[in-house]
Amino acid sequence: MPIISIIVPVYNVQSYLRKCIDSLLAQDYDDYEIILVDDGSTDESSAICDEYGMKAERGELKVKNIRVIHQPNAGLSEARNSGIRAAGGKYIMFVDSDDYIEAGVIQSLVVRMQRDDLDVLRFNYQNVNEQGEVFNPNKSFKPFVDYRDEVCDGLTFLNERLGTACYVVQFIVRRELVPTFTRGIYFEDVDWTPRMLLQAKRVTSIDTVVYNYLLRQGSITQNSDLTKKRKALNDRLTIIGNLHRQAQAVSDRRWFDGMVSTMIVSILATIAELFYEERRAWLDRIKALGVYPLSYFHLTKSAKRKAQIINVSPSLYCLLMHLKGK
Repeated sequence: MPIISIIVPVYNVQSYLRKCIDSLLAQDYDDYEIILVDDGSTDESSAICDEYGMKAERGELKVKNIRVIHQPNAGLSEARNSGIRAAGGKYIMFVDSDDYIEAGVIQSLVVRMQRDDLDVLRFNYQNVNEQGEVFNPNKSFKPFVDYRDEVCDGLTFLNERLGTACYVVQFIVRRELVPTFTRGIYFEDVDWTPRMLLQAKRVTSIDTVVYNYLLRQGSITQNSDLTKKRKALNDRLTIIGNLHRQAQAVSDRRWFDGMVSTMIVSILATIAELFYEERRAWLDRIKALGVYPLSYFHLTKSAKRKAQIINVSPSLYCLLMHLKGK
């Protein structure tokens, strides 16, 4: 059995997929498997997956085990779940099919997992554009993220080191601790990451850039389709409800309360901008979740000022944001 399974969900990424797979093959290590989950692609992605799978089967690639799974389109979460079910490695990591990793990094991750008997290891990432240029749309601002190289339990890591960076692709995880993803929602990372970490006893970070995250047109954060924006709002409310329930079961709920606050500030801004006429219904749904008053934990100065207004009156905050956007 391989030491590590790398799960790659694939959907209509023919322009990026080869670069992704080639980066997984550019390693000074060969005790791993690549699981390509073709989630009903309608472009050439499916054929590209099969091409690499056949090359591996014929011994033409350094990695002998490239497994290809074809399934009807079910979304990113279910594609990842299919990969989890198929994985045979002791450890699992995820790579999205339009992203890529640095050359020669897999072995160092595995060595660190084994040396310190880790359940979870987080590594660093960088944003790249379609020309491969590194850039930071948020001006290198990653608030409250701590890459301290000390082993701790998952709850401590959650509260003191994770920040708001719930990126699935930043972790290598012991297989038995990998939970399934909630199917059919946006922002599934925020839902999955705390569930994973709360099972872990030994977690740490390395401040080494392993992952290259491609920012391209068409993502939910860049798409102006109102139907998708409405779904994104509904999904975030679902996740907030999940986080609120998880918080009841832990001894230190600071991260959960802070993440809920961060999401509420963003949600209300979206309502004020795009769905102001529907604000009463949205505000009633938020109130029913029992999230008020908002916590100020891990909020930036700007977000804290907004949360203070929201704690006085969510309606007033929506009005102010609506007027500001006019």
